[in-house]
Amino acid sequence: MTHSARRGDGPDDQAVLLAAGLADLAVSTLGTAVGAVRGLLRRSDTADLVREAEQDLRARGRLALDRYANVPPAHLEVLARQVRARRAADAGDD
Repeated sequence: MTHSARRGDGPDDQAVLLAAGLADLAVSTLGTAVGAVRGLLRRSDTADLVREAEQDLRARGRLALDRYANVPPAHLEVLARQVRARRAADAGDD
């Protein structure tokens, strides 16, 4: 069936075209990825590449944990600690 043989561009036709386009994109992307993996496996320095990739992943993980795990104290908490420290210092002067 050619494009000129179609009757209408209803919602069903649009959904089929969208699904076909997504499937074509997925197959094309998968083919490119498989080709890249094959190229990497043919290299003689594959072990070095794997080692470097592992180091990069560790560094990324460390950065992600530092970014999300070390949450600074809340602003009001910092202010409360400063007030408490000043009051303690003022009470010590008396």
